Amino acid sequence: MDFPYDLTADQAKSIDEIKEDMEKERQMDRVICGDVGYGTTEEALRAAVIAVMEGKQVAFLVPTTILAQQHYEPLLERMQDFPVNIQLMSRFRTPKEIKETKQGLKDGTIDIVVGTHKLLAKDVKYKDLGLLVVDEEQRFGVRHKERIKTLKTNVDVLTLTATPITRTLRLSMLGVRDLSVIETPPENRFPVQTYVLEQNTNFIKEALERELARGGQAFYLYNRVQSIYEKREQLQMLMPDATIGVAHGRMT
Repeated sequence: MDFPYDLTADQAKSIDEIKEDMEKERQMDRVICGDVGYGTTEEALRAAVIAVMEGKQVAFLVPTTILAQQHYEPLLERMQDFPVNIQLMSRFRTPKEIKETKQGLKDGTIDIVVGTHKLLAKDVKYKDLGLLVVDEEQRFGVRHKERIKTLKTNVDVLTLTATPITRTLRLSMLGVRDLSVIETPPENRFPVQTYVLEQNTNFIKEALERELARGGQAFYLYNRVQSIYEKREQLQMLMPDATIGVAHGRMT
């Protein structure tokens, strides 16, 4: 497998802790906590390699279809020169492809599967699941979490999160779950800048203009569907040269 990134000290320490856990007889239950872009996915990729080399299957469970795609594509790219069968289970897949993936997991011809809650269906069976990676566990509902618990029984579990829920932190402090924290950003990674301000039209205009001037895109998050198009018109008056689209939960 190709490892193109130089590890930070925190990443190297976390990977050592994961390897130690996976070598022990008791099942691993480790939480990797790190901000977006700090390399938590890199930890999971390396843990997956360890599991596959030992002949085990790996499941990446993620809360959204987009996240599933974001995990799936790097896995394909990084393992393209190795005999590892990686499949995706999400609504981007046809019923025929989903059926074939389920069969492959059952007979052991699939090594790694990346998927949304479709992985939690009762008819999904694994020949020899060795590692379960759960990304942003707090975004799953109660019913899904109960199903995750049953999957956890006899496999190593790695939970990735930027925002651990209180219960996860408490279990980590009690020693029930192990915790690795990645606090050092990788080289060339810019920190996220956050400002909390009163509504200020000039500041909004300046921030949007700065982003568009560098060739970037911007999201403007608004919480009322009824007046979202009015807000779009207001923004268009501020930014007459910008192309502004609208997306909300009531659209088909």
